Amino acid sequence: MKKKLVLFCAMALLVSAVLGACGQDGKSSDTQATESASSESGTDTGTDNADTSTKPDTSSDGTPTTGDSVVLGMTQDLVSLDPHETTDAGTRSVVFNMYEGLVKATSDGDLTPAVASSYVISEDATCYTFTLRDGILFSDGTAVTVEDIQYSIERYAQIQGETSSFATAVDSVVIDDENTVSIYLTEANSEFLAQLTVAIIPASNDDPAGNPIGTGPFKYVSYSVGQNLILERNEYYWGDAAYLDQVEFKFIADTETAFTQLLAGTIDILNYLTTSQVQTLETQYSDQFNVVEGSMHLVHALFLNNDCEPLNNVLVRQALCYAIDRDEINNFLFGGASEIIGSHMIPALTTWYEESTADMYTYDVEKAKELLAEAGYADGFDLTITVPSSYSQHVDTAQIIASQLEAVGINVTIQEVEWSSWLSDVYRNRDYQATVISFDGDLNPSDWLARYKSDASNNFFNYSSEEYDALLEQALAAIDTDEKADLYKQMQINLAENAVAVYIEDPADFVAVNSNYGGYVFYPTSAWDMSTVYMISE
Repeated sequence: MKKKLVLFCAMALLVSAVLGACGQDGKSSDTQATESASSESGTDTGTDNADTSTKPDTSSDGTPTTGDSVVLGMTQDLVSLDPHETTDAGTRSVVFNMYEGLVKATSDGDLTPAVASSYVISEDATCYTFTLRDGILFSDGTAVTVEDIQYSIERYAQIQGETSSFATAVDSVVIDDENTVSIYLTEANSEFLAQLTVAIIPASNDDPAGNPIGTGPFKYVSYSVGQNLILERNEYYWGDAAYLDQVEFKFIADTETAFTQLLAGTIDILNYLTTSQVQTLETQYSDQFNVVEGSMHLVHALFLNNDCEPLNNVLVRQALCYAIDRDEINNFLFGGASEIIGSHMIPALTTWYEESTADMYTYDVEKAKELLAEAGYADGFDLTITVPSSYSQHVDTAQIIASQLEAVGINVTIQEVEWSSWLSDVYRNRDYQATVISFDGDLNPSDWLARYKSDASNNFFNYSSEEYDALLEQALAAIDTDEKADLYKQMQINLAENAVAVYIEDPADFVAVNSNYGGYVFYPTSAWDMSTVYMISE
């Protein structure tokens, strides 16, 4: 039996019609300010949700029961349980269950108050004021305070680094009173709310990685490197309690082994299925598993080091875009269910997405050869594609690309590495030629595109463009939705025309769920929300 969840995302999160004003007191973000900032009354853009169900409707999956446990298999270990240091989608998907920000993402692409019960955005979008939710507790039973909010925002900005979009946006975090905090920005930014999903943690906890404490629906029990993470229902959670007593995230590096364990019943949920695995489940195990189809909401691409010869030549990069058949990759890996893209933005962000980029490069071997000859590489060149071995779809994509590039004389070597090595060597140290990977993002468009800013700490592509940087600066300052959307679309065209990467698709996601369970929900951000999952009543 195959169930399809269609995700309708209202993704235009621009807040331009909110009234209110905050007075800037001039304090820097590293000042432990406790005096009240001047603030006029404004219109609340969020309200207390404590008595309102925030769970998606999953009634079609059967009658829920409370209790029991579930095991979700994943093909990577976690980078860190410190939510301010997580760098990858897999880890963020897991820690989503333990931590919350002032606001949190919903499954339909909106933002809802979480640690805060309400918020006000100033008319010029330079000040965001939040009211702490009454009686909210951390998972250890201690009260959340405005000092914890101030500490968390400042700590996250410091860890992310001076060149990160978050750190450069925040000027100061000021405690107005025992229930209110104001975040002042260095300049107008009407999208900043989406970045305030930053986890709020206790200021008193000096080891967030070893002793995770948050406000999410689950709390930490244990973590064994290379084996598993175990969580339990958080009895102090302010919102709707999770159905399950316990959740285990089990790490299984080999994808085929993970699938074997799924069939054996040692794990209950497995995502990122291949089309052959989906076919096996639907033809041989349809009474034991449901295959739920959604989107990964990722930018899947062959990313290029724009500072590395010969990839520092735009003609070479454009040749790669013509030489790679994205439809073949989509059909082979996802049965044609993915959405083809042409820049660093996903179609679900409809307000900001520039659809014309998807058709900028068609599969054209002769055109690719012409461009390589013009660039001085008529006989091709050697290219090493580094991929994390724990992600089969990236390895498979690299293999397809290697086969396709043979037709234009490019000799590809595929270098498979462990996930930790990929993070350190490729992502942080930028020691690579090309890599196949997928990137996620927040609900604000700048989170997807700011990583290409010339001095961005996460610009591991080494792309540098004064025009692009100027467009980003204008987009962040723009208040009008149409103006902002036009600027972001120009940025996507800039990336596509300069062939900064070979953008492939927003991949389809096929998830196997044991038929004893219901309630699995897709999110437009990195989130495996186990609070909605339940054992079906017999």
